[in-house]
This record gives sequence, structure tokens and C-alpha cells, in this order.
Amino acid sequence: MDLNQFRTFRVATCDLNGQMRGKRLPISDYDTVDQGAIKLPLSALNLDVWGSDIKNSPLVFETGDADGILLPTDRGPVPMPWLDVPTFFVPMWTYEVDRTPFAGDPRHALARVLDRYATRGWQVVAATELEFYLVDDSHENLSPPINPQSGRPLVGRAYMSLRQLDSFDAYFSELYDACELMGIDAQTAISEAGLGQFEVNLTHSDAMCAADDTWLFKSLVRGLARKHGMAATFMAKPFAHEAGNGMHVHFSVLDEEGNNIFDNGGTDGTVMLRHAVAGCLEAMAASTLVFAPHGNSYERLVPNTHAPTGASWAYENRTSALRIPESHPKARRIEHRVAGGDINPYLVLSVILGAALAGIEDEMVPPDPITGNAYDLDLPQLAPTWQDAIDAFESDPLIARILPQALIENLCLTKQQELSLLADIDVSEHWKSYLETV
Repeated sequence: MDLNQFRTFRVATCDLNGQMRGKRLPISDYDTVDQGAIKLPLSALNLDVWGSDIKNSPLVFETGDADGILLPTDRGPVPMPWLDVPTFFVPMWTYEVDRTPFAGDPRHALARVLDRYATRGWQVVAATELEFYLVDDSHENLSPPINPQSGRPLVGRAYMSLRQLDSFDAYFSELYDACELMGIDAQTAISEAGLGQFEVNLTHSDAMCAADDTWLFKSLVRGLARKHGMAATFMAKPFAHEAGNGMHVHFSVLDEEGNNIFDNGGTDGTVMLRHAVAGCLEAMAASTLVFAPHGNSYERLVPNTHAPTGASWAYENRTSALRIPESHPKARRIEHRVAGGDINPYLVLSVILGAALAGIEDEMVPPDPITGNAYDLDLPQLAPTWQDAIDAFESDPLIARILPQALIENLCLTKQQELSLLADIDVSEHWKSYLETV
């Protein structure tokens, strides 16, 4: 990379809400990126969705708001194609000043889970499917986007419509070009069920790469939308009467020889697959806070909306929380369908993969797979409210096996503060807090 073409660059780490927290630096500082010279208060990873400190956080006054250091991930510098002035971004993660991983960094939480797979000689392969809306936020009420071809607001839903995709061809063409520049392997794009809603699937890759791609992709989608005179949002439910935004996670596990441990040569999968399913089901209710981290998230989790509300699994059934897709046996995998689009991808993959591994370790046995409509069945339910989700997450022993205690405590403090503050904002105004922050 020719540094002479740049005047500045960015560094950032991921906070608990999935937001980028970092700095803009002169290009002359680039040589210091891997030396631990770039510091950031540890509390910056534990801010609420509006960017405020968390009251009573041990990371603020109790410790003098101490610094940590930022070190680059193995991703390397990536361009920022949504900006007018050429620049690049270096993804970082956070360490204590003695260079031990900071327990409150969500990327370190995922690394810890993946290290447990690695001790067995296993590698997790994962992919995400991300839904988002293109919107017009130029008025007091959030609206569908303007059709670039007609100059009029969108009307009518256009599920799987090539016509609607083609209407936004300039945006999606630039999006795919930008993904290539950033090293994000974007696959299929479709027009989804909501008015102005789309879905893009990212390719299967190493689980940490999948989380990195998802984090970067969300920023790219939002940034490019602004260049095209729109906004893009991953809010779980931006419109009350339209479909919600989900983020489905597909994963499988390869052994040391590269064999899929879920593949038995047939359609039903191995006993390892069923153990992993059982672990995901066991942790599902307590993980609700990670799958639905915001007040708006619970508007999506209602029956008969393709957003799972009960813990179940099935073969080739999109009403279940866990779906085993029809595929070649070598590609046998689990699709986890619970998370909204408003999540932190590192935390989502941490709890999903941590729960699956716990199921394997404990040889958990799942109930029989369901058939028919999951919403018609009497199933164990996800946490019904934001407060219930905070309480369950805070005290669950399986969550404590998966995530560092400090991260659990920090996330609960964050969400408790957000819940309290959001209660003072009129529901009609909630979108202004969440539109581009989640």
C-alpha cells in the first residue's frame, strides 16, 4: 500500500454495542500502530448507545478511567470507500497496558471461544445473512426510500423482486465493488419482504473472519447509503407494520483433516450436530440479550413474523429457531435464526458457538425436531422483555461458561442504563436513537 496517497487514517475497536470506537491519526503515525502506542480509555468499550459513560461502571471513576492499548487485528488495513477523501481503517482490539487481552472487548470474547475449539483441533466455519432497510430519514417520520428511477417514494412490497433490486442498482453495484476492496466476500443480494428491505449474504469463512466481515459490512452499508442520498439501518424493527431485520448465522465445524464433524453422509447429521443443537437450545433464552440487545429489538420478536420466539430445531423449516438446511452432506450445518440485525456480531457468534461447544462437551441431547409451524407449538420461550433478558443473561450459569464475567457485568450495566433512559423518550422518537448506531 502506497502511504503517500493518504494524509490520515483511522483506527478503531468494537464496543459492546458493535460501534466503532477509535481515532483519526496523521499518516506519520502509521508506523506506531503495532507498537502499543495508541491508547484508548477502557471505558470507551462500555458506552451506552448514545455514547455516554455507564453510571457505576468500574471502568470509569473507580479505576480513574484508565487507558488500555490498541493493537491491530490480523485483518490489516482496509479502505473506507464511503468517504470522499481517500483514507483507510485499521481494525484494532483492546488490551490492558501489560498487553493481556481486555476482558470487556467482544472480539477477545469470541477469540476465547474459538481457542476452545482449536484445542480440539477444530475450526469453526461461519457465515452471516444480513437484512437491512434503505430509508429516507430527512423528515420527522422515518419513510421508505425514494426510488432512484422514478424520484418517488417506494410503494408496494417487492419480495425477491429483481425490479426493486435494479431500481437501486447504482447503490448495490458500488456496494459490491466496495466489498471487494475491503476483502468482504459478499454473495447473494435479494429484495426482502419489507418496503425498502434487502438482504445480503456473506460467504462462509473462518468464524473470526465472518465476525470481522459482518462488523465492517454494517459500516459500509450505512456509509454508502449516505453517499447515495439515503440512510441504511439494521434496526430490528424500523417500521411497525413491516418485516423486521434479522441476522441469520450458519456454522459448521471442521476437524484436523478438514472433515465436517456434522456430516454423517446423510441428511440427519451426526450425533455431534445434535449435541451442538442441544447446547444452542439450552442457552437460547439466557442469550436473548445478545440476540435482542435494544429496546426496539423486542418489537421484532413476535409470533408469525419469521422471527423465532421459542427454542426449537428442525430440518428445512424456517419457522424454527434452529434450522438444518437441505444441502450436500459435506456442507451439513446449523442455521441459527434468532438474532436481529441490530446486534454485535462478535457477541452473537460467541454465545452461539460457545453454547454449541457446551452441548458437545456435556453430550446434551436435544428434543425431537419439530414439524409444521413452530408458532403453534408449546415451546420454551425467549426472554419476553428487555428487563427479563438482562436478568436472565446476568445470572445464567451457561452464559458464565461462555463469556468473561467482566463482560457480562459491563453489558448488563450498559443495557440497564439504556432501558432507563429510553423510557423517557417517546416511542415515536426511538428510531432517532437507533437508526445508524445499531
